[in-house]
Amino acid sequence: MVGSVSAVLCATSLLAIPTANAAVPTFPNNVVVFPDRDFVTIEGYQDKIGQTATVEVNRPGTGIVGSAKAVVAAGDVAFEINHPGGVCWGAGTGLNVTPDILPGDAVTIKFGGTEAGTTTVQDTYVTGTSVLASGNTVTVKGRVADGVNKNQMEQRIIDPALKDTTVGRRDVRAVSGPLTAEDGYRSSLQFGADGPETFTATYIFDDPATAEIVANAGGARSMAWQEEDADANRQGLTIAEYGELGGPGMGGCPNGPLGSGPVGPTKISAAKVNGEIKVNWTPAVAVPGTPAVTGYRVTAVAKTANGNERVESGVRISDQKASGTTLKGLSANEEYDVYVVSVSGVGETYPATHAIPETDTTAPSVTASPDGGTYKTAQELTLSANEQGSDIYYTLDGTDPVSGGVGVKSATLYKEPIKVTENTKFTYAAIDPSGNASDKKTIEFKITNDPVPAAPVITGAPKAGLGTAEVSWTKPDAGAAGLEITGYTVQAYTATAAFGEPRKVAGDVTTLVYDGLNGDTEYWFTVKATNTNGDGPESEKSASVTAQGAVVAVAGPDQNVARRTTATPVTLDGTGSTTTGATYKWEQIGSSNADKVLLNGDTTLKPTFSLPVYATPMTNNALTFKLTVTVGSTTRTDEVTVTPVPDRVTLSQAQWKSGDLRIGGTSSVVGGIVTVRVGGPNGRVLGQVNVTAAAAPATGGDWSLRLRNAAAGTTNPGTVWVESTLGGTAGPMAVANK
Repeated sequence: MVGSVSAVLCATSLLAIPTANAAVPTFPNNVVVFPDRDFVTIEGYQDKIGQTATVEVNRPGTGIVGSAKAVVAAGDVAFEINHPGGVCWGAGTGLNVTPDILPGDAVTIKFGGTEAGTTTVQDTYVTGTSVLASGNTVTVKGRVADGVNKNQMEQRIIDPALKDTTVGRRDVRAVSGPLTAEDGYRSSLQFGADGPETFTATYIFDDPATAEIVANAGGARSMAWQEEDADANRQGLTIAEYGELGGPGMGGCPNGPLGSGPVGPTKISAAKVNGEIKVNWTPAVAVPGTPAVTGYRVTAVAKTANGNERVESGVRISDQKASGTTLKGLSANEEYDVYVVSVSGVGETYPATHAIPETDTTAPSVTASPDGGTYKTAQELTLSANEQGSDIYYTLDGTDPVSGGVGVKSATLYKEPIKVTENTKFTYAAIDPSGNASDKKTIEFKITNDPVPAAPVITGAPKAGLGTAEVSWTKPDAGAAGLEITGYTVQAYTATAAFGEPRKVAGDVTTLVYDGLNGDTEYWFTVKATNTNGDGPESEKSASVTAQGAVVAVAGPDQNVARRTTATPVTLDGTGSTTTGATYKWEQIGSSNADKVLLNGDTTLKPTFSLPVYATPMTNNALTFKLTVTVGSTTRTDEVTVTPVPDRVTLSQAQWKSGDLRIGGTSSVVGGIVTVRVGGPNGRVLGQVNVTAAAAPATGGDWSLRLRNAAAGTTNPGTVWVESTLGGTAGPMAVANK
């Protein structure tokens, strides 16, 4: 987040955290937002490995201020944005700006346009730390807005040096409530002492030296989460980090919203007309969250040089909506380059957009939508010319709207879509920037003012049956007060054409089982409503559905299965498949040898297998199983995936000095065994250690491996990796010299 804490406080104090309509991610999935670094971590989503996700930052009242696409990878962290090893904001979306993430922003992950979880950024952050005169007390001050759940907050101060104190871990923590004793300190988190939207975290340490480490740590955080499940997993987590700067988190990423000039206009054209240059463009639209475009600067630069100089002539336009200008006073014997830039409070577009003036002798053409006709309700007429900057004129009495390359006095200049509420005839033509005129065209509208229903909306994907599909929709507006919907018409479509006769149901029915479909064939459906005036428009086509044939293979729903300290039993379920005269065969496909499992009962509808305890070179990739159903000479297949869900393991400490090696971290699950390796993920084992429960109020577990003397070695081992028997992995991490 760019700017000082005090500046941010002023800018955001009026921002209320909106009630989140979107679903907060559920464990093991999570969207973790670090607003000060404009950094997002996507955790979990291991059922989507290999799929491309879209992450959007949506600001209430503004719109999308940042977005990026990334592919979900195996492991605890699916991917990160604006953090080394991750992707930049703008990746795959073209919105090339690093958003200044603010409280109230909604950060959403989507797959194929479907939302898969949203975190609303909580309005809390640290404003400062201090050491009291007693020498062993540290206080942290901060902001917490109304709407933030104070029982779902924590304040932390982080410094690896704390591992070597009586604290024995890399951070100290304060949770809502009075002073609570921890190893080496007591802490509390209280609210309102400095005003209605403030908090104070107080730490009292057993010795002043530890207090000094904490006061100078610089790693102060305010953390808040939207939901907490029964296992104390924190979902929809915001981690505000005191003193961190926003903007690009790694080389090559785009600037923040105030770090670059405004976006430039598009579709620039320049035409020579009688010694002048007519320049036209599509007005620029500022990136959401950036200063508004206030106007444009248009310049013609002579191609002929006089020494080191070329003549320049131009205008500055103070109108964001401007779409054209004429450059006058130019030399008729000179050739020019034309440049157009947008202007805003942060400067001008760089580089400028370039156009070369051309002589145009081709007449434009104009299209109308809709192209006339008889309609029961009012219509909106849109006229479009195929040449940028063309002026379109129309008349209502049939006379020619243009003459001699200009619009006639009785013609109207078209500026925006025209509402057609009664019988009307339009005659129209266009004149391009070079003065070329199109042929005139005439269209006529007849408006009967007999309102028909709006288009229904199909709800969800149709449900497949044996030669059938069940289609459901919502009741639309009937058309006008006093009118009722008398019926609906449902039409099936194949990939190439409409299929069969439409089906009709009464107006109080919003579901139809559409029968008579060909088995093993893909269909789409539309619905339209009818009232006493006639049929309304068709709905958008439904999602596709494949009607079941005489032989059906159903491999059951995909599953997420948590790894445990013992092999985990898993049952596949093909009970939706054909049963009469059928034989079955299940097989595992697409997995590496390390991920192969033994299927028991692979010729039954419900085979089983054991998901083993994790061991390298095993992965946490989804396991795919194919069911083949055979009846006589007919076979059908279906697939199901079972995704192992690992614990979340971190590497937070790796330090060495001759004769003493310390490596430690955390795990989301107690009871696993962590293996520490050197030389690569499959490298030499340095040791193994059990995960034990973390000290309250922390959840999950901690692990720590300490090797001394000969076991620690006489040289730094370099880089380490860790793996858990519950599937979590972390690394690489460089071992620091103490």
